Amino acid sequence: MSLAIETRRLTRDFGDFRAVDAIDLAVERGTFYGFLGPNGAGKSTTIKMLTGLLAPTQGEIRVLGRDMLDPKQALDAKRHVGVIAENLALFDNLTAREYLTFVGRMHLMARDTIRQRSEELLTLLGLIDEEKKLALEYSHGMKKKLALAAALLPNPDLLFLDEPFEGVDAITSRIIRDLLAGFVARGSTAFLTSHVLEIVEKLCTHVGIIVGGKLTEQASLEAIRQGDSLENRFIQLAGADAADAPKLTWLEAAQ
Repeated sequence: MSLAIETRRLTRDFGDFRAVDAIDLAVERGTFYGFLGPNGAGKSTTIKMLTGLLAPTQGEIRVLGRDMLDPKQALDAKRHVGVIAENLALFDNLTAREYLTFVGRMHLMARDTIRQRSEELLTLLGLIDEEKKLALEYSHGMKKKLALAAALLPNPDLLFLDEPFEGVDAITSRIIRDLLAGFVARGSTAFLTSHVLEIVEKLCTHVGIIVGGKLTEQASLEAIRQGDSLENRFIQLAGADAADAPKLTWLEAAQ
């Protein structure tokens, strides 16, 4: 089994708070891996460690066979990785094409290749008519599409996606979903965090569930579901039950 991502006892502390607690991820190459958990469970912290943005307190990380704690190997891994971060991290005072050119040059891509791929990505994502606007003028959905274009531009082997569907309309969501499905279909690997379980159920082949910083489940989507919906299984595995949730007395009285 060839792994795109492998961690051993990956841990991150912030003072006395343990955000990620000794997790062992195993993400096979060519899979679409959904990393699920309640708010504050440690998903974004994990992605930041996997992409080299945050140093772990302890543990081991290998991405595409490279040791991410070795600076030279980590740099090599990053050449083959695309990232859509939770906060998007765009440069507001660049146009879409300028931003893609900047990203391409950071990856040492040839100018002709950058130009060709930028044209295709901007056209496919419906940004070609808005390419002269600065990123700060873009709507949230347009920014999501530009971030996706930048992540796909260097033709990565592995794509990290932190809540790519949050706050986007149905049309943009469908465009992103189709692009990601095609990305994995060619043999690449995607690692997704999302609270939209319907999309996870449509896209993902494998799922990991993190609760309170601990990895509680990790298996194929079908093994996780066990014949039920992903939503029901997630609620069970996350240790939550809507029936036990507090009630609003004045609403109950009105029924």
